Amino acid sequence: MTPVPPLPAILIVDDEPRSLESLRRTLEEDFTVFTAQSAEEALAVLRGEFVQVVVCDQRMPGQSGVEFLKRVRAEWPDVVRIILSAYLEAESIIAGINEAGIWQYLLKPWRPDQLVLTLRSAAEAYRLQQENQRLSLELRESPPALRQRVENRRRQAREQFAMDRLMRTPESPLNDVCDLAQRVAPHDVAVLITGESGTGKELLARAIHYGSSRGDKSFVVENCGALPDQLLESELFGHKRGSFTGAYEDRIGLFQQADGGTIFLDEIGETSPAFQVKLLRVLQEGEIRPLGSPRPQSVDVRVISATNRDLDADVRAGRFREDLYYRLATVSLHLPALRQRPMDIPLLAEALLTRAMQELGRSVRGFAPQTLAFFESYRWPGNVRELRNEILRMLVLGQDQWLGPELLSARVRSDGGALAATARDDGVGTADGALKSRIEHLEARLLSEALARHGGNKSRAARELGLSRVGLRAKLNRYGLEGDE
Repeated sequence: MTPVPPLPAILIVDDEPRSLESLRRTLEEDFTVFTAQSAEEALAVLRGEFVQVVVCDQRMPGQSGVEFLKRVRAEWPDVVRIILSAYLEAESIIAGINEAGIWQYLLKPWRPDQLVLTLRSAAEAYRLQQENQRLSLELRESPPALRQRVENRRRQAREQFAMDRLMRTPESPLNDVCDLAQRVAPHDVAVLITGESGTGKELLARAIHYGSSRGDKSFVVENCGALPDQLLESELFGHKRGSFTGAYEDRIGLFQQADGGTIFLDEIGETSPAFQVKLLRVLQEGEIRPLGSPRPQSVDVRVISATNRDLDADVRAGRFREDLYYRLATVSLHLPALRQRPMDIPLLAEALLTRAMQELGRSVRGFAPQTLAFFESYRWPGNVRELRNEILRMLVLGQDQWLGPELLSARVRSDGGALAATARDDGVGTADGALKSRIEHLEARLLSEALARHGGNKSRAARELGLSRVGLRAKLNRYGLEGDE
């Protein structure tokens, strides 16, 4: 068995080479990707590599994806199993869930961003599953110690997802959103979070949850745009054994799992009108009816939902129920796109770099000033998620202590070239330079001159500039400047 890779390991099984290569290219920046064109090749990979998630095509010669994943479940029960198919086959879906323990059913053609998001969630599910197993063992051995550990983890979660951990500067447009979210969090009302994909809607939802009285209860997530109606209904509300073909055992839905806590319904705007009616009833009555059950069951759940669609326009066009919209949007919060808050990018990039270094086990000193200039001028259509991926890529490829612009992907270098060219200019009075960039160059020059006057001594330079040593060190790291203690 090889060592655990620094990135989550994904095995893709597909008999079509083009599809396999396309999936590999899409995922290789975020995961360690293994591929196989047959069940036999896939089994060989599983026996020799540490794999957390298997993505398998449903229609393969000789053996279907569900049949293969049944075997995976028997031999590697902890591995998260996902089916990928171009066909919506209800019986296969149901059989896959019950017999092969399928975690997710994805339809072709897949969207790259949605696929990456789903697989990240799958890898996180694997991690939590392993952690839960370890905690269960500790519970049998030492209940008092486990209770203390669980409380410590809850405290860590509250700290990790606290509202003030959302990276932003004093002038950021995100501040108003966070202030409103902090005021809303303690009150048990439904919240709708809107914003482009990758802006951090789930992160804000977690901050609201942990800032509420429900913070010590479950926070459950479901992507409503990834499943057909019947499967989504079973996932959320559960089903009874024998309620439909392939329902071989009772299944507890996510609403029951979240009882007392919070459920986060992502991509709520992608649901069908038929499903919207069922969800509306749950919100109105405060009870769910599992498929095949004669009796409803009461649930106490706070609902936070999110969408990247304009639900107001969808309501006016008749694509989304108006009564459900008002049930979900007691309070609406809109997350600005990353391009609308460029002042946050340096702070956010540093935080993401720190996290990436922990994940990959690498250590660098920081970003070169020219790199940050590219970051601030690029429009980031994928928002924070794209910025994180770019930083992971740079950290993997970089050989030096400073991450320079030569490590950036072609799209960031191309779109961010104009401002980066200004950042390389030593003069601060360039007529066509952006004001923020010119001020930063002036600051870097003043820092450099102060260091030179004091022979590189940071303490003396900090006193002259009216800065603390910590503040000076942060600025020196940002601009790639050095000084002696």
